Amino acid sequence: MMSLLGRPDVDAGEVFVNFNQNITSLAVATSGGYSLYSLGSVDSTLDKIYHTKSDELFLIERLFESSLVAIVSQRAPRKLKVCHFKKQSEICNYSYANTILAVKLNRERLIVCLEESLYIHNIQDMKVVHTIRDTPCNPQGLCALSSSSEHCYLAYPGSVTAGEVQIFDAINLHAKTMIPAHDTPLAALAFSPSGTEIATASERGTVIRVFSSQDGSRLFELRRGLKRCVSIVSLSFSTCAEYLVSSSNTETVHIFRLDRSATETAEGHGGKQSSDDWMGFLSKTVTSYLPTQVTDVFSQGRAFASVTLPEAGVRRMCAITTIQKQLRLLIASQDGYLYVYSIPTVEGAECQLIKRHDLRLEDHYAMDIKVDSPQTLGLNSGVSIGGAAGVPPAGAGAATGGATGGGSGGSDGKAAAPLSSGGGGDKPGGSYASAVKGDEPAGPSSASSA
Repeated sequence: MMSLLGRPDVDAGEVFVNFNQNITSLAVATSGGYSLYSLGSVDSTLDKIYHTKSDELFLIERLFESSLVAIVSQRAPRKLKVCHFKKQSEICNYSYANTILAVKLNRERLIVCLEESLYIHNIQDMKVVHTIRDTPCNPQGLCALSSSSEHCYLAYPGSVTAGEVQIFDAINLHAKTMIPAHDTPLAALAFSPSGTEIATASERGTVIRVFSSQDGSRLFELRRGLKRCVSIVSLSFSTCAEYLVSSSNTETVHIFRLDRSATETAEGHGGKQSSDDWMGFLSKTVTSYLPTQVTDVFSQGRAFASVTLPEAGVRRMCAITTIQKQLRLLIASQDGYLYVYSIPTVEGAECQLIKRHDLRLEDHYAMDIKVDSPQTLGLNSGVSIGGAAGVPPAGAGAATGGATGGGSGGSDGKAAAPLSSGGGGDKPGGSYASAVKGDEPAGPSSASSA
């Protein structure tokens, strides 16, 4: 079984942070419980929607703006709980043979990722509709689920030695395509909001690629850096799908602009350069005499903008969304801070810091650390990042609590169940169906449970 000691974020005693599918809320789990924050007025305040005391969590996923959350605790790492946080009730729970490494949600499916298998649940009634068994060893639980119901695709590594991406149709329950994305194993995956594109990065971390998730064709190749290999921990398309943001174990966050109009124009002219595009002409002329490895570097897109944070080695989740009609970069740091940046209109500029919120405060409405005026947060900015929130590392081993029952079957690819379920897992009530549909959006509340 996969040990939790293999989870860098848990082992380091950090805060777990996670954006929901359309970047309208942020989930934060600490040693004392978990909180949900609204991002609607994040430029000035960070409103806490909900807070509850609970076991130490290492996974939490909220379904869009609904009242539905899926959680996994360090105490019971094999058990998935699906809760209606507005009603402060557990709807159902499922136990699995091994540690749950990732959980992904959209309005059609709930995906549970184990080290060598994936369970696909119908989110309407939580029944397992398909099990993908004997997947390549995936100790980090790397997978992605499109937030789109129309293109409901699941992506996961297809190899342990190369960067192959397996795209699986989670509605029709069949493999769609396999993309040979990189030479080295995968490190990050992310779908575009429509589900028609997927971004990938390998363990080498120098190049990010964007492919069509429908036919596997390469759409963009983006150069993150040349000097050093890094570990990319977050890839995310903007909600408008025009940008892609990546963060790594370095202090720099990169934003790439996906210029589809230029691609379409080039295709419309048979790939010819316009007469005034002298850089394109020069690149095409020079690279025709150079080795393929060198020409690849010339053809790769560079970062449109960047952010330099005070220190390296901190895991950060990034997202780009429109808030109050302004495009914003959000960086949720696992040492307990949320950074809010504006995005420049000029290529190559640094993003401007608008606000830095402290996620570790325990009051009902999170206080924020004010910035006197928008400024660039650089290495010498004087803004320091505090210590971690102290989530204790979890030991290895299976969950000892929870329901017990028969083993799972279905190695032939037919529907198979997890080891057991409880709390009405097979027949969630009417409130659950309403939560899935989004009929019960949760507004700001100071609700808290013991």
